[in-house]
Amino acid sequence: MEKYKCKSVGIIGSGIQGVCTGLQLIKKGIPVTIFDRHDPLSQEFKAASYGNAGHFSPYAVLQFNRTDILYDVPKMLLSSYGPLALKWNYVHKLIPWFVSYLKNFNKESMLHTAKYMHQILNLSNDAYEEIFKEIDISSLVEKKGIIYIWTNKNLKSRQLEIKVRNDLGIEQKLLSQKEVLELEPNLKPVFDAGVIYESAMHARDPHGILKKIFKLFLNKGGKFIQENITYVEQKNENKTIIQSDNKLYEFEKSVIASGAFSKKFTEQLGENIPLDTERGYHVHFKGMDDLISRPVIFLDRGFGMTPMNQGLRAVGTVELGGLKNPPSKKRIEYIIKCAKELLPQLGNHEDEWLGFRPTLPDFLPIIGPSLKNKNIIYAFGHHHLGWTLGAVTGKIVSGIIAEEKTNLDLSPYSSKRFN
Repeated sequence: MEKYKCKSVGIIGSGIQGVCTGLQLIKKGIPVTIFDRHDPLSQEFKAASYGNAGHFSPYAVLQFNRTDILYDVPKMLLSSYGPLALKWNYVHKLIPWFVSYLKNFNKESMLHTAKYMHQILNLSNDAYEEIFKEIDISSLVEKKGIIYIWTNKNLKSRQLEIKVRNDLGIEQKLLSQKEVLELEPNLKPVFDAGVIYESAMHARDPHGILKKIFKLFLNKGGKFIQENITYVEQKNENKTIIQSDNKLYEFEKSVIASGAFSKKFTEQLGENIPLDTERGYHVHFKGMDDLISRPVIFLDRGFGMTPMNQGLRAVGTVELGGLKNPPSKKRIEYIIKCAKELLPQLGNHEDEWLGFRPTLPDFLPIIGPSLKNKNIIYAFGHHHLGWTLGAVTGKIVSGIIAEEKTNLDLSPYSSKRFN
């Protein structure tokens, strides 16, 4: 008997989640059309899949519901120069998110998040390697590990991170200040120690990688329509509709992979999901990418630097302020200040950028069918790890659509947890 095969799929979103999902479906012989108002091949494409830190971070299991930071949050929010900021005109809209966040601010929830982030993060590099066999990444990916550094000020937090990762079997190599400087001699020694995740890799150009994967999707028969999508609906058991400003399209199944912009669609589908956005920033220091050999993240400051083809990219901060507020100059100034603290030789910066990380209050993504519309599949809410989890999310979602069996426990990623 022939195995069931979905007749057609429409995907809303051409970021790394949507493109990787589309590629995996096409490889299964399922016709796919991706929709987005921005063309991934355009130089004007400036979404999160363009502006992120470029880390492939299979170790990053601990998130912002960790018990060691509870008393630091108010202090960070009130500081003009710190890793966390709040747009005060957005506070009233954040109340549902904060209420749910506080419910997840305990040891049990922290370890639950870590366990189920580890389940998919542990597969993330292999999922990318499978794709990389089909594209040329010679100037786009480097496998030199990723370094985190810290001062002795927050040693309890560092000890918590190390223990949780050890308990999950994650490889990590602790470094003294001297050992960090042997690897990255240009850093100013304003830190006390660090750790290197040697299995991690980084992108020299995230947008360049996205474009190559997208071209592979097109070459294998995938379709792309550049339109602004306004509405999605499941009409019956075998038909979903995706509606743009200009036209209505029909598919057997649809995927919502619109990152921080996914909430309007889930509300149309009758689900009250507390999705919001962590606004992140970056700047480039042109011609300075040779100052470090691999990404360096300064945990005390909540910022990092990655050597890229565009220059040294300094990224970071979490700003809670929604999708419509203008960029904050203070956030840019904070990143520049942090970068020059570690590398005083840096000169002028370029390319100020603001992007939106889709975040949920328990810091697990939503991957799986809509609660009320089984033929509409969700793939969003990956917060800081959207880039890392793109390829593995594509494999998981394509498996759900093709009704394949899996050994993974996917229930923790269901939208049911919020409804």
